[in-house]
Amino acid sequence: MRAWLSLSLAEFRVLAPEDVAARLAYAQAGRFATLELAQRAAWVAEARILGRALAEADPAWRLLFEFDLLRLEKRVDAVLLTDRAILVLEFKHGARGFAAADLRQAEDYALDLHDFHAASRRHPVVPVLVATEAPEPLLAPPLFWHGVAPVQLANAATLGLLIDSTQSAIGPPAAPLAPLAWEAAPYRPVPTVLEAATLLYRRHSVAELAEARADAPNLTRTTAAISRAIEAARRDGAHCAVFVTGIPGAGKTLCGLNVVFGALREHGAAFLTGNVPLVSVLREALARNAAPAGGKPRARAHAEASRVLQNVHRFLDEHVTTRAHEAPEHVIVFDEAQRAWDARQATRATQRRVSRLTASEPAHALEIMGRHADWSVIVALIGNGQEINTGEAGLAEWGRVIAADPRWRAVAARRVLDASEPAQRLAEGQPAWLSLDEDLDLAVPMRSVRDAAGAPWVDAVLAGDADRARRIAEAAGGVPFFLTRDLTALRLGLRGFCRGLRRAGLVASAGARRLRAEGLGVQVADVADWFLNRWPDIRGSEALETFATEYDCQGLELDVVGLAWGGDFIRGEGGWQPRRLVGDGWQRVRGAEERLFIRNTYRVLLTRARYETILWVPPGSAADDPFHDGTRPAAEMDAIAGFLLACGARPLPVPSSPRLAVSLL
Repeated sequence: MRAWLSLSLAEFRVLAPEDVAARLAYAQAGRFATLELAQRAAWVAEARILGRALAEADPAWRLLFEFDLLRLEKRVDAVLLTDRAILVLEFKHGARGFAAADLRQAEDYALDLHDFHAASRRHPVVPVLVATEAPEPLLAPPLFWHGVAPVQLANAATLGLLIDSTQSAIGPPAAPLAPLAWEAAPYRPVPTVLEAATLLYRRHSVAELAEARADAPNLTRTTAAISRAIEAARRDGAHCAVFVTGIPGAGKTLCGLNVVFGALREHGAAFLTGNVPLVSVLREALARNAAPAGGKPRARAHAEASRVLQNVHRFLDEHVTTRAHEAPEHVIVFDEAQRAWDARQATRATQRRVSRLTASEPAHALEIMGRHADWSVIVALIGNGQEINTGEAGLAEWGRVIAADPRWRAVAARRVLDASEPAQRLAEGQPAWLSLDEDLDLAVPMRSVRDAAGAPWVDAVLAGDADRARRIAEAAGGVPFFLTRDLTALRLGLRGFCRGLRRAGLVASAGARRLRAEGLGVQVADVADWFLNRWPDIRGSEALETFATEYDCQGLELDVVGLAWGGDFIRGEGGWQPRRLVGDGWQRVRGAEERLFIRNTYRVLLTRARYETILWVPPGSAADDPFHDGTRPAAEMDAIAGFLLACGARPLPVPSSPRLAVSLL
């Protein structure tokens, strides 16, 4: 049971407010928390207010006090279950007004229940903010629908009237809400990467964090498969590479974080990635969470996070230089392992980097971890279809170096053998050193909270198959992709979708260099501030002033994304036409590898949102404009917009107020 105290109204009425507070205090003590007198007084006051407000209510209704929301690491003060609605009650004792931050908090609690509690989608979820000393608020409940209503306002005296009017506004349901069944229904939160890292760092288990869909392969099963492989390697004194595959947004990074922070952390694992922004954001997020006040405690927390979250190139350079020493970790997680550098890229020196490597990064990783005399494991996370840089070796290089070293074996799902591109196949056939375990493949998208059709829809769009994309959208009842040609409407729509504490941000391809002529030309400066700082901090993503590129946001996500479509990926004869800007004009990209990288750039950008993505296709430059710009002709932009609409993207209505956009949900 997620509530600290669950009572029918009949049970609640026979208890004095002090008895309710005592039971809650006992529940808190059982969770090893200290009890403050102010908290006990707040519980007494809350029980007294609820007793008056519900004096004439149906005794079969149910009150749940201190309902845990694991993903948010917070608790709802009270959830009231009537025969027709879920009322999420947030009390602000002594408050003389309704603060904006409190409104967002109450709404966010209701959104969390709607999205992640299995029995909350069939009935209205109504957030209620009770500012006990506020002036009497205007009572005008809106029409309710099966979703999350706007936040309702009450004070200590008007809460009962608000509950009565809400009941009347909803009306009798076709199927009454059953409070005990609701309480027994599963609550399956799907955390963001940043939330997951923080929760795992605090020693929650991955099973608590994310079981996105009960009928599908999930993180718990994949985590168990990784654990089996690690235990087998330790038992047998073996060296093993474990390949975790999956579609974009399926939770591969969460699996890797669980190895270093969660149930498998006993091995002292390190998370290695070449994704510098991901390392920067995760380190800063953990440090801020561990020591929000800053100072020396944050510096220590940052140092600890830096020990576990490492840049893969620096890890390899350091251990290649000190060849006599084994790595301190028996287990490493190699993020985006298909993007590990081949020998040519790994050994190439640049103005900013002197390479000490003599072979490919997979070869060095095996050599370094193979120095352990007893056992070692490399957990390789494979992000299919996200290769965006020259010199990425692919899975074939991992297979080659494992086959060449008899000390190593591997375990993976069959997906590693079935890729259409040879570079992304671990081996041809099934070699003796490879064991298959289908639990290591994550095939269900988790990033998209409500809609599993987003990932296949993106695949069809990027394949240029409008008919298939439209069929996917129609079968799903619509996909969470909207389209606008207006930059102001984009920003308005993003803010409208971001109810509660959800956050939005703008993304664009690094090659979309003519967006500046359309009014969007400033790339994010500090990616940690962009992902972590909240409005009114203008450095955060919510300011909607700067955009993140594919290099800034790969491996991370936002709740709502505004994707600015650039001239580097347009519609032409034969389908999508990748281009690059050279001098004052565009050049077609003819090399197969670079064409793939640009297509994958848009795959990364199209799969960053947990909820909605708004596609902004700029209007371009009209042919009859006396200052016509040949690098962004309107006809090219019109063709892109037309194709996306034909695929099933929905036109974004332009609301007169940001909050009206909630009707789209």
